[in-house]
Amino acid sequence: MSTARLLVIDDMPQNVKLLQQLLTLSGFEVATAASGPEGLEKISAFRPDLVLLDVVMPQMSGYEVCRAIRANPQTALLPVIMVTALDPDEERVKGIEAGADDFLPKPINQPELLARVRSLLRIRALHRQVEDMAAELAGWNAKLEDRVSDQVSQLERLSRLKRFLSPKVVDLIVAGTLDDPMSTRRREVVVTFVDLRGFTSFTETADPEEVIAVLRAYHAELGRLIAVHEGTVEHFAGDGVMIIFNDPAPLPNPALSAVEMALDTLEAVERLSVAWRKRGYRLACGLGIAQGYATIGTIGFEGRFDYGTIGVVTNLAARLCGEAKPGEILVSRRVHTDIDAAIETAPMGEVALKGFSQPMEAFRVVGRRALAGGAA
Repeated sequence: MSTARLLVIDDMPQNVKLLQQLLTLSGFEVATAASGPEGLEKISAFRPDLVLLDVVMPQMSGYEVCRAIRANPQTALLPVIMVTALDPDEERVKGIEAGADDFLPKPINQPELLARVRSLLRIRALHRQVEDMAAELAGWNAKLEDRVSDQVSQLERLSRLKRFLSPKVVDLIVAGTLDDPMSTRRREVVVTFVDLRGFTSFTETADPEEVIAVLRAYHAELGRLIAVHEGTVEHFAGDGVMIIFNDPAPLPNPALSAVEMALDTLEAVERLSVAWRKRGYRLACGLGIAQGYATIGTIGFEGRFDYGTIGVVTNLAARLCGEAKPGEILVSRRVHTDIDAAIETAPMGEVALKGFSQPMEAFRVVGRRALAGGAA
């Protein structure tokens, strides 16, 4: 344990000598000052644990010195014992008002002086423990702020993904259990295109506010279903939406997830259509689904990147969507093969699709197959 440091401020040399000898013999490190201004300078340089301060001094009284000590945030808690030969009762009140912690009359009672010094030093030690704990807590807070700042930065880097990834995928990315979703890669995916039939003619006659209201309701339902079936939005284009399955998070049967989402979408749009028809809106939904390999990654420029999927599978899904009638889901042969156990389809034969040199085999989704026991 380090030796306590005491500062004696008194303009009477004999008083200073007496206090210095007594305190030094009692095991304290003692510094002295002959005036208030000198004492304040010594406080900054010596950094005492306690000050013994005479009341009556030229230039600056002990009360003025004490008030200066209390006004300085660095010394506001520094223990001060005021010493005087004046009327102790009257001077005690003035000393307390000036901020003194204790008061001793002259001539000084040595045992009482030492007892009061040690008592205030114990209090000062507790103050310092609190100060140390506060400093340590501030350090922890700074580290915590740095960690929070780092995490916020990571979340900000992922924020644009939240526009098209399901909540589950975002959670996996944040947890670090998925590869970088922005890196370019090649993967087998299922691509779904969905748009509203009759939307173009609707926008030609409806007010912009009506169009926005319809799109918001439509996108809200679609977004909910995409999240439920763990799809990833590739892009929005008005009423048209492109969704991919099996990236960035793999799925047990992405084709089945895509078709289940498509069936739920038809049901949701039909529910919305009840209110739309009352307003004279004739809108329905068509979907196209294809499966195949695609190159996936970011496309764009600095400050504006999007999640892009490039490959024949994308074009095939778009063309199947274009061929789908209102309320119809068309799928490619590969999708049909992977969903056949759970989903009933009807073959459409080979369909000539724009952009493809050869006709492509397509199937129309009829509905979910009945489960054992008669449940649907």
